[in-house]
Amino acid sequence: MATTAPRHACVPVDFEEVRVGAEAPEADVHNAIMAIRRNGVAIKGNIETNHNLPPSHKSRNNLIRTSLDLYANVIHCQSLPGVETRHRDIDILIVRENTEGEYSSLEHESVAGVVESLKIITAGRSRRIAHYAFRLARAAKRRSVTAVHKANIMKLGDGLFLQCCKEVAAEYPEISFQSMIVDNTTMQLVSRPQQFDVMVMPNLYGNIVNNVCAGLVGGPGLVPGANYGHDYAVFETATRNTGKSIANRNIANPTAALLAACMMLDHLRLHSYATTIRQAVLASLDDPRVSPAPPPIPTLSLVRHHA
Repeated sequence: MATTAPRHACVPVDFEEVRVGAEAPEADVHNAIMAIRRNGVAIKGNIETNHNLPPSHKSRNNLIRTSLDLYANVIHCQSLPGVETRHRDIDILIVRENTEGEYSSLEHESVAGVVESLKIITAGRSRRIAHYAFRLARAAKRRSVTAVHKANIMKLGDGLFLQCCKEVAAEYPEISFQSMIVDNTTMQLVSRPQQFDVMVMPNLYGNIVNNVCAGLVGGPGLVPGANYGHDYAVFETATRNTGKSIANRNIANPTAALLAACMMLDHLRLHSYATTIRQAVLASLDDPRVSPAPPPIPTLSLVRHHA
């Protein structure tokens, strides 16, 4: 459980647990949102998105992100010790716009058999996520930022996103900027992932690229993720995979959840505790004798920090 490691490491935080399932009423989701507003940070379990529910049913994950304006989804995809993969020396920071694009939940059936699904791209939010990516690159002493797009086809929507990224890039002259079409990006990732440093992209492409990169370094159980806004931060596994197919079999990998907890502790500036837990996790991965088995993960854990 993501909350177990901080407790055993004597980290000065308390947890408030809130349970939210895929079919939970919106009132339960709003209670969780209010709890995050109270605490400022949360560790979130993966809430299933059930495509069999009616169109009026809003994704609980999306509702949390948009209600709290958690506009930047960030994952650090890197090669891990003791994990055998085809590619080594991967170290990519992926920044995904988290609040618009194809995830705007604007769909309707205009006539029988014809559905319109709207993709919303705005200059304000495109610039905001571009600035976030470049500030992150500067803080992490990274060399380059790659904007991922499909502006060759979606000339207005993705064209606007790309133009905003170019304008923002001019404000960070020490960081190299390039752009890449999303289909070429996926091919380049599986053939030569080491060429990428920081990547920034709209919502849907980010979802796809996150999953591709997680597969490159060993799978969804290894990569943590974070969702940042101006006021709140929510930490979770990067691919948001519910793992239903391996539930109750004692084989799920807790690494992503534990490393997400470390990201949360770093966000709270409890760096020494984060380092202690992270080093223990990585040492376990590098030890062939160790195969950790996790207890259940709560749907949502809110954190109170004792300064």
